Amino acid sequence: MNEPTHHQIANYLIDHALSELVKYVIEDTGCTVEQAMERVYNSPLMPLLQDEEGELYVQSPAYLYELMNNLSTYKFL
Repeated sequence: MNEPTHHQIANYLIDHALSELVKYVIEDTGCTVEQAMERVYNSPLMPLLQDEEGELYVQSPAYLYELMNNLSTYKFL
């Protein structure tokens, strides 16, 4: 059996983090799954999380949730 590639591992961890982030948004806000997904996928964290070279995806979902909330309070130029 072949070992998973770095890309496969990264995709798995990113998917897991996204799932957990959506759960956290629902728990904190009481919104629908669709609303939570929209918030997560449109957050400034999303491109950072998907950057495999940055390896942000190895952080815990709880840390990523705090980071997402903090990034959302800043306005980017």
